[in-house]
Amino acid sequence: MTNSKKTSQKKNTSSTKNPQSKTAGTKTHSARISTNTEQKDAIPSWIWFLIVIVVAAGGYWLIQRTNQRQQVDNSLPAEMSVLEVAKLDKTDWLFLDVREPSEWNEGHIEGATLIPLGQLEARKNELPTDQKIVVVCRSGNRSAQGRDILLKEGFVSVTSMAGGMSDWISQNLPVITGP
Repeated sequence: MTNSKKTSQKKNTSSTKNPQSKTAGTKTHSARISTNTEQKDAIPSWIWFLIVIVVAAGGYWLIQRTNQRQQVDNSLPAEMSVLEVAKLDKTDWLFLDVREPSEWNEGHIEGATLIPLGQLEARKNELPTDQKIVVVCRSGNRSAQGRDILLKEGFVSVTSMAGGMSDWISQNLPVITGP
């Protein structure tokens, strides 16, 4: 009986140990599986780094391409001298004066159109988009602002007159006074 007790104790002990060891082994095995699965599903950090570099380079390229397109679209120089503007054919060009009406009445270029700078964005639809435009003011500062507004609004052939009407008058070029 002693033998049979020992045998049954061994069976009990081994059966008690086996479920625990099987459970512990299963937990460890499942932990290994989930860890391996997580490692397989995770994207390595070097790939993320590569993605960030590609996106940044693509963004930079797109910005540069857009800026170049805007520069190419306006084939005219940013500014033209008074003497260059005086030689322009008024049938091919629109002379846009962005001064105030009181300045306009003191003297303006014959055939010019008056739209004060403060009203330019609101009245841009009054201007032809298919004609070259030279923007004029008293000294050249407002005309440069007017040119930039029109370029920003999609006009492609726009320049400004450097020196403005002050230089125009000092060169003894023709001026119309009054409204």
